[in-house]
Amino acid sequence: MKILITGETGFVGANLKEYIKLFHEPLRLEIRYKEGQEIKINTDAVIHLAGKAHDLRNVSIPQDYYDSNFKLTKQLFDAFLNSNAEVFIFMSTVKAVADKVEGVLTEESLPNPKTHYGISKLQAEEYILSKELPRQKRVYILRPCMIHGPGNKGNLNLLYQLVSKGLPWPLGKFQNQRSFLSIENLCFVIKELIENEQIFSGIYQVADDKSISTNELINLLGKSLDKKTIIWNINPLLIRKLGKIGDFLPFPLNSERLQKLTESYVVSNQKIINALGKQLPIKTDTGLMKTFKSFKN
Repeated sequence: MKILITGETGFVGANLKEYIKLFHEPLRLEIRYKEGQEIKINTDAVIHLAGKAHDLRNVSIPQDYYDSNFKLTKQLFDAFLNSNAEVFIFMSTVKAVADKVEGVLTEESLPNPKTHYGISKLQAEEYILSKELPRQKRVYILRPCMIHGPGNKGNLNLLYQLVSKGLPWPLGKFQNQRSFLSIENLCFVIKELIENEQIFSGIYQVADDKSISTNELINLLGKSLDKKTIIWNINPLLIRKLGKIGDFLPFPLNSERLQKLTESYVVSNQKIINALGKQLPIKTDTGLMKTFKSFKN
């Protein structure tokens, strides 16, 4: 099969291309939103990864999110509907549903995004779902949680730096659980969706087999580095006071960073597992260890 991939130069795209070419013929499409542009599709499937990622520094122009994540997706999806391609996969995000999660996030959770990133992704989802599909076409909206893999430190970098320097983790008293997604599992899911005509179109969350606490992450990092980890169980009230001080004075910890480090975000993958009829190939701990070991290089 010929498979068109947008956003191939990003972390997900680069890994997906190498994975897909073992089974099919990946074709690259460099594209940005331009008003009135026409897109021609001459492949069997389309995997749409291109878009504007969440800016943690909050310096991006809001309109850029809507141009890249919504309007571009609209143009590409319209081109798909007018083509002979049979499969369209749109890479959305769990942030299109919620920035904070109480309990476990499922596909039935009512979307309530708070950021331009999440809102623009949700608009793209809603546009795709509003269109009636010809019988031979299949469309999948994927909502991955935090993706990791060799060569991509991402949000795990702060923890890695702390453990690699032998510094103590001071937030041991905070109890949280987070879902992660190995890049290998994501590539596996995409391949299965392309090839399995029995999987119904729709929205699917993608996450590894289990969630993990930050304390467990710290211990896994230590194991990957062959270092003994130090976890301090400091009173959370004191930590929160220090975080508030960091809101006003130069300090490694502030309220926002503390929230990011200690909040829970658990994502159910049960719907995609049921649809595939099989488990994902990489277990949570195995995938994270692969990622952590790659940080040394």
